[in-house]
Amino acid sequence: MRKAFINCRLFDGEREHSGRAVIIEDGQVADVVADDRAASLADESIDLDGLRLVPGFIDLQVNGGGGVLFNDAPTVDALRTIIAAHRAFGTTACLPTLITGDNVMMEAAIDAVREAIEQGVPGIIGIHLEGPHLNPERSGVHDASQMRGLDGQALELLCSLEEGHTLVTLAPERVIGESIRQLAERGVRVFAGHSAATYDEVGAAIGCGLVGFTHLFNAMSQLTSREPGVVGAALDDPETFAGVIADGHHVHPASLGIALRAKPRGKVFLVTDAMPTVGAADKTFNLSSGSVTELGGRCVTEDGTLAGSCIGMIDAVKYVVSSGLADREEAIRMASAYPAAALGVDDRYGYVKAGYRANLLALDDDLNVVCSVIDGELERFD
Repeated sequence: MRKAFINCRLFDGEREHSGRAVIIEDGQVADVVADDRAASLADESIDLDGLRLVPGFIDLQVNGGGGVLFNDAPTVDALRTIIAAHRAFGTTACLPTLITGDNVMMEAAIDAVREAIEQGVPGIIGIHLEGPHLNPERSGVHDASQMRGLDGQALELLCSLEEGHTLVTLAPERVIGESIRQLAERGVRVFAGHSAATYDEVGAAIGCGLVGFTHLFNAMSQLTSREPGVVGAALDDPETFAGVIADGHHVHPASLGIALRAKPRGKVFLVTDAMPTVGAADKTFNLSSGSVTELGGRCVTEDGTLAGSCIGMIDAVKYVVSSGLADREEAIRMASAYPAAALGVDDRYGYVKAGYRANLLALDDDLNVVCSVIDGELERFD
């Protein structure tokens, strides 16, 4: 059955168009045509009443949502709850993120994502394994006692999701270059994070296949006069990607502005690093480090340490626009086209073009999410 989305202002990921309709079929964009042709090409027309139709957002770092932490419940049901909570905030594709845990938990999480993809759970396109191959010196709220080296058995586990996409965050100073090379050769996207690496250590890892940085500026060695650290390496390298948590708490807007000017356009993208409080009434949850509470727009431990965020993707987009860091279209790209490129899937996601997944959002003039489309299936939030 073909559906046509008509009477909208279409931003296709590159530019805005008026008088265009989007035809979708079998979960994909079949065509983009003039509005007056839509009725003859579709079985059903959906009038968007002048809303802005844009590519759906892609979140590469989602720890939880809807009251569920993925680490606590590595199951298909938990994934359904998490993506349902984030869908209202514009996320149409995500990588559920497992923070540092033992092998049993990792195996369960990978199995859950595999099952979710097989069952067609909307929006689940892979997994982000944030640890355990990190540096305890930069553990943040991760369980430092679970951090460990990357041997052959661990490498096989990281590569074990046959369907979908795998992103691994590791500390390059604690993983040999050959392991990074093997991960990259087997299709895993390797990012640096929770790391005290030197500039040279990061450069060597990039040469072996490291392609990005997890929550730039946070839990990593900083840029200083004599040692540029992980931050300096990230800003200096033109090819790598960097995810940022744009919530006004994790990164100062001036720092984010510097990153946007230092990196080539398209290399800085938005993530939420979201915790269970997103889309949930209960604003408290537990980590291995203790109780975490959402207070004043932040998720904090009892000692005030930041523990992920309480934002959805649309909140990050609004923050970037309201802070004057990017215009509306560029902010939307930072939540769609650019994370798609960082994951290596920008030939299927991140744009509204024929042949791409039918993952779309209808936004009002205040950037509120009115409708979400995942693989052609519509949900309204008005």
